[in-house]
Amino acid sequence: MGRIVVEVMPKPEILDPQGKAVAGALPRLGLTGFTDVRQGKRFELG
Repeated sequence: MGRIVVEVMPKPEILDPQGKAVAGALPRLGLTGFTDVRQGKRFELG
């Protein structure tokens, strides 16, 4: 049996507070130029 990968992302119209928190932390890590960050989940079944 192979591996199945399922990625779950919130719909664009749904607020993403985790994504906003990550976006706020990126400049402190030296990563700039990003305009949007969305946080989702990834499941690997195998």
